[in-house]
Amino acid sequence: MNAFGDIKNVMKLRKEAKAIQKKLKTIHVEAEEGDIVITISAEQEVVKVEIKNDSIDSKLKQSLESQLTKAFNKGVKKSQEIAAENMKGLLGQLGGGLGEA
Repeated sequence: MNAFGDIKNVMKLRKEAKAIQKKLKTIHVEAEEGDIVITISAEQEVVKVEIKNDSIDSKLKQSLESQLTKAFNKGVKKSQEIAAENMKGLLGQLGGGLGEA
């Protein structure tokens, strides 16, 4: 295959990857444990944390839900960065650029 064909294939793969990322943002799953419900996108982003306990002051509950959402997302992002850093060497051996979209 010539260089033009390679570029065409890379462009096609990038377009497909972007379409998949867009789709993953719209897929949400819920996990419930006791009075806590967490909604997560298929991109591993916490969309919402809900505390289903009416004995907690509503302002405090909203604040806790917001803080938990932010904390979960920070933790997920850090874990993804660590995983990516640890995979760098392997991706380089496989030809590099595989993770670029």
